[in-house]
Amino acid sequence: MDLAGRLAAGIRAAVEAVPEAAPFLADWPGGAERRAQTAGTLPVCRWLGGMAGDLAGMVAGGAGALEWRQTYGAGDFGAEFLSRYGWTEVVGLRGPIPSERVAAGFLLLGPEVTYPPHKHEAEEVYLPLSGRAWWQKGEVWRQVEPFTAIHHPGWVPHAMRTEGAPLLALYLWRGGDLAAKSEILREGG
Repeated sequence: MDLAGRLAAGIRAAVEAVPEAAPFLADWPGGAERRAQTAGTLPVCRWLGGMAGDLAGMVAGGAGALEWRQTYGAGDFGAEFLSRYGWTEVVGLRGPIPSERVAAGFLLLGPEVTYPPHKHEAEEVYLPLSGRAWWQKGEVWRQVEPFTAIHHPGWVPHAMRTEGAPLLALYLWRGGDLAAKSEILREGG
């Protein structure tokens, strides 16, 4: 099985016991079709080296073969944020495993960074794999341990913040435009 297939199987296995993930898994693609990818890393990938665990280790080991991306530019959150932020899609409109109904991949945030409040039409589930982080849903911030699922219905404002350790989290998206950029929330937004 290729890297994309192994990662997709790992994502699926990691979220099978998460009740909020059931609708995502119902839309999971079943074919062996693959889309060509252009491998590329980002500055944030420097924190993958110390990731532990089966799925996190697979991401770290295969990072150089994955297409790491950023949704935002320096004008959105600044250059420092961009040096500590990236994601790679495994299943979806841009990932090597095509799907128009669900997207799945990995978010990587370096230490000491805040992913500012934002919202989007897509419903999402995150499952942190490595690193403890703070998650804001609505107005409430709470610290989340690895393997604790976080569910955001569509259009619910949310944010993330890391402290001394990087965060690697798998994500699932469904509903709406799977390639849409999030709406950034400013003060009072």
